[in-house]
Amino acid sequence: MSHPSVEKIKLESRRLRGTLAEGLLDATTGSLSFEDQRTIKFHGSYQQDDRDLRDERRRQKLEPAHQFMIRIRAPGGVFTPQQWLGLDAVATTFANHSLRVTTRQTFQIHGVIKRDLKATMQAINAAMLDTISACGDVNRNVLGASNPQQSTLHAQVHDWAQRLSAHFKPATRAYYEVWLDEEKVAESGVEVEPIYGEAYLPRKFKIAVAVPPYNDVDVFANDLGLIAIVDAAGELAGFNVAIGGSMGSSHGIPTHYPRVGNVIGFITPDQVFAIAEAAVTVQRDLGDREDRKHARFKYTIDDHGSEKIVAMMQERAGFTLAPARPYHFEHNGDRFGWVEGEDDLWHLTLSLPSGRIADTEARPLLTGMREIAKVHRGQFRMTCNQNVIIAGVPASERARIDALVTEHALDAENKAPTAIARAAVSCVALPTCALAMAESERYLPGFLKVLEPILDKYGLRETPFLFRMSGCPNGCSRPYLAEIALVGRAPGRYALLLGGDHRGMRMNTLYRDNVNEAQILEALDPLLGRYASERQADERFGDFLHRVGVVQLPSYPTHTHVEAAEGTAVRKP
Repeated sequence: MSHPSVEKIKLESRRLRGTLAEGLLDATTGSLSFEDQRTIKFHGSYQQDDRDLRDERRRQKLEPAHQFMIRIRAPGGVFTPQQWLGLDAVATTFANHSLRVTTRQTFQIHGVIKRDLKATMQAINAAMLDTISACGDVNRNVLGASNPQQSTLHAQVHDWAQRLSAHFKPATRAYYEVWLDEEKVAESGVEVEPIYGEAYLPRKFKIAVAVPPYNDVDVFANDLGLIAIVDAAGELAGFNVAIGGSMGSSHGIPTHYPRVGNVIGFITPDQVFAIAEAAVTVQRDLGDREDRKHARFKYTIDDHGSEKIVAMMQERAGFTLAPARPYHFEHNGDRFGWVEGEDDLWHLTLSLPSGRIADTEARPLLTGMREIAKVHRGQFRMTCNQNVIIAGVPASERARIDALVTEHALDAENKAPTAIARAAVSCVALPTCALAMAESERYLPGFLKVLEPILDKYGLRETPFLFRMSGCPNGCSRPYLAEIALVGRAPGRYALLLGGDHRGMRMNTLYRDNVNEAQILEALDPLLGRYASERQADERFGDFLHRVGVVQLPSYPTHTHVEAAEGTAVRKP
């Protein structure tokens, strides 16, 4: 049976309504129709099933164990304690008793069944949150730098994330009608989408705002990146603009590749909306609507040429970009533990295991965070590395927070036995992700454990490495920027990629393909040994591999970028 194309579904969905309202009432199945499974993504949800149970249910002639993942729209990744408690209640009432911090600074809720979907969405709304355009062919959750030490600048950047998210929110009222029972108005199915048009975008579009010297949002992994430039007085002067980043790839298909964004110029704050809208609409009009795997903005740029795309963006924005201004990135990680910010407020960053907040016998994370939310008077800030910052704690309240952290072992990951474990990132993968080819989140702890003896052998236990694991080449954990990455190929087999950098500015390259755990360790052992004995002072692993010629820059397109503060250029492909 052939299914209609996603483009046809979008055009015929009556502005993203489809038959969702009717499908939710159909009690004969836990699934939605093929068309509504595509439409519901625009409402922030994916239909999934438990792949661990597939074979057994098939033998019993039962349909798959259908369930839904719901993603929150939270530009900048900031939540109030009341919102945290609301999401905790959703997770324990309707979902699988866990919250998961994503690599886009928000939460995913897993395990909601169809008959509870509407009640779950309404509970999320009651917590003063929504899931609009958290998925689908629209602008996704906008990232904002989460460094709480720069409170004034962070507030400005967070505001820009909020404003950009609101600016690109779809105009359709479908979400409010389907989930919140908003009264339909005459002709409500034919609203005008002034930015997206009738068919929305060819694929998803991602925006991030970074504040040097920390690239904690991995700004070059986004379709549109804004790099904050601060003037001599410490005020926000504007942004350098980067375009064309994306982590999606396909094994063995050279025309499907990851790419880092290239910096095209500088804009002032009053030009942000114009240039962002120009980027989105150029992609809307020129993006590939025939091959969804070739539909991201990076391919539009590479197919048409960066000069043409930038010229079109400038024409639509109504101004010429100024030359990019100097900036410098130091790293793209989080800073764990307590740090002092402005106004005598303190901020505690906790390392979470793959972002999963759940209760285990050894570590009641969900309960512990719930108890902190009951007494905390500041904010919770999610990071793009799947961690949480308990932000805005008065000095007088630190002892109370510390006591709850200790009681519930919330800092256990901060005390992980190796530095690589504290900073590792993984995607969800099996059993719920339909695209997963191999394990990721569930395999990460075990892999890090078997890597420990090698690190110990060479005295590298406390040496920082940027390690990321993905269950498939779509790259949700941004593996192609890591110094060491595993990308799933098949159950128990991975592609080993090496040579990214700790600042999120250089792609890694394939070192070994389709290898199992023993082969991965066998490949890493001599390289880690050489690194331990031959590295220069403060030299990171990815930089070392390039210096000694173990890896080279990728052969696929990568950004041409000059970091003017240092005068060093990334080589053209």
